[in-house]
Amino acid sequence: MPAPQMPPRRNKRPGTTARPFSIRLTDDERRLLLERSGKQPLATYLRDLILGAASQAPRQRAASKVQDGEALARVLAALGQSRIASNLNQLAKAVNIGVLPVTPVTDREISEACSAIIAMRRDLMRALGMAEGSRP
Repeated sequence: MPAPQMPPRRNKRPGTTARPFSIRLTDDERRLLLERSGKQPLATYLRDLILGAASQAPRQRAASKVQDGEALARVLAALGQSRIASNLNQLAKAVNIGVLPVTPVTDREISEACSAIIAMRRDLMRALGMAEGSRP
C-alpha cells in the first residue's frame, strides 16, 4: 500500500515567506561586514547591499502591548530586591536539617511557588524586551 501523500503547503500570499540563505565567511570577512553594518542587523545590511535598499518595503514593528514599561521595570526590580530567594533558601535549610517536615503536598506547593516565581521573572523580562540571562 503506498504511503499517503501530503498536499503541498500553501502560503497565504506567494513570495511572502523568507527562506534562509547561508554563506561562508572567514572571521575577518564577518568582522568587516559587522563593522560596515553599524547598528543595522547584519542580515538586513547584506540584503540591502545585494538587492538594493529600495528592493524591500520597510518592515513595520508590531505595536507594543506594554502600556507602562516603567511600571513593569519597577515590578521586575521589586521582584529582584525581594527576600523571596532568601526565604526559599531558609525553607530548604529547614527541610535539610529536619526542622520542617515535608509532606508530598508541601513539596508540591513549594515547587509550584518556585515555578511561578521563575515564570513571573521570565514574562516580565520578555515584556521589557530583555534577554533571559541579563540582570534587570
